[in-house]
Amino acid sequence: MSGGLLRSSVIIVVILSSACSNFMERSTPSEPSSRELTADGVQQEADRTRELPARANRVDGHARTRVNPTLKVPATGAAQGPDASSPLLTDIPASAESVNLLNGRDLAELIEVNEPVRASLREWLTWMRPFLLDTWENYQYMRYKMWPAYATAGLPEALLFGILAKESGGKVHAVSSSGAAGPLQFMPATGQRYGLEVRDGFDLRYDPASATQANVAYLNDQFARLNNDLALVLGAYNGGEGRMGRLSPQGTHRFWDRRVFDQLPAETRSYVPMVLAAAWLFMHPEQYGLRFPKIDVRPGEIRLRADLSLNELSICLGQVGNDRGWFRTLRNLNPRWDPNTRLPAGTRVEVPASAASRYAEQCNGAAVVTWLHAMQDASLPTPLPAAAVRPARVRTHTVLRGETLSKIARKHGCTVKLIAQANRIAAPRYPIRIGQRLQLSSCHA
Repeated sequence: MSGGLLRSSVIIVVILSSACSNFMERSTPSEPSSRELTADGVQQEADRTRELPARANRVDGHARTRVNPTLKVPATGAAQGPDASSPLLTDIPASAESVNLLNGRDLAELIEVNEPVRASLREWLTWMRPFLLDTWENYQYMRYKMWPAYATAGLPEALLFGILAKESGGKVHAVSSSGAAGPLQFMPATGQRYGLEVRDGFDLRYDPASATQANVAYLNDQFARLNNDLALVLGAYNGGEGRMGRLSPQGTHRFWDRRVFDQLPAETRSYVPMVLAAAWLFMHPEQYGLRFPKIDVRPGEIRLRADLSLNELSICLGQVGNDRGWFRTLRNLNPRWDPNTRLPAGTRVEVPASAASRYAEQCNGAAVVTWLHAMQDASLPTPLPAAAVRPARVRTHTVLRGETLSKIARKHGCTVKLIAQANRIAAPRYPIRIGQRLQLSSCHA
């Protein structure tokens, strides 16, 4: 009896030890190693662009790397949701239970933190950290326009943030070299398929709310086509649904399968792990020493009391409530307007509530408006046409028989001394010879 109990205890201990080990390898952030794959991002600096090595045992599953002792290791179950200290949890309506769920499953369970994703985590946490923080700030001010579409569709907010970070950094007017535009970077044809048309002269791809609704519709269509495989859907979003459908019909092959992964463009091979890594950091910032700032994002509006452009308004608002100034936020919240165009008095402008109070205090009065208009209307000197700045043709004179330097000087409205100096002719006799070519650049005839 005791022997059987001892053997049972040993078996239980071994099983628990193995389970804990597998959990740590699955969900614990690990120290980057020289064996890790490197993500080359389409928005990365050219001298940092690198290719993901094609090693099957480094893509098709988790590489076994040791735990970094400097990072906070999550307790059992911590990887199943966002950190308790994440600012995300302090600003979520109680009804928005889908904030971290995808088709009813925890997004943290669906993101495979394999070697490409770890390499992407490294990129976001090093030289791209400022870009990630900019994305956070831009998104927070637009959140009331973008998040409702995801909440209604039951899609996780972390996924929205990941896509936004990789696509545009939360800059509404971003345009790629291939023609993709807006915060979520729709191509013109795809945008039109999902309702992002040009309406009253305004391209709806630049509207945060409309773009997010189209993004949700596109993702749901791809989830249905690709067997609800998140990585495949993201690959379709970046690399084209046709290509992804051919490589993985009805989602039969996973994104990390060499039959799929190796046939994708380098941009897509980088895009998917970068999006997944950004989403992972959105859910687990504290584990990686990432601190998203607390921002007063209460929406507000102002009615212009005088004709002002967004440029002039951002100058007047200064940095009160936002250390980086309000220009980017004004552009994102009011995408229809060119920042240089002066809007008529009475125009409604969307601004954060903290900026609205500043407008009432500082941006009114004839003197302020005149000062702002003077800066808006100022311009740099207009360059002269190329013909006007072309160097003047150098004047010359070829010495003829019987000519003297004084005779030549009188003919060209110059002095003997100036011609002699320009041509290194010695005084007092000023000797010249027939056929000699004299420079007359100092003469004004």
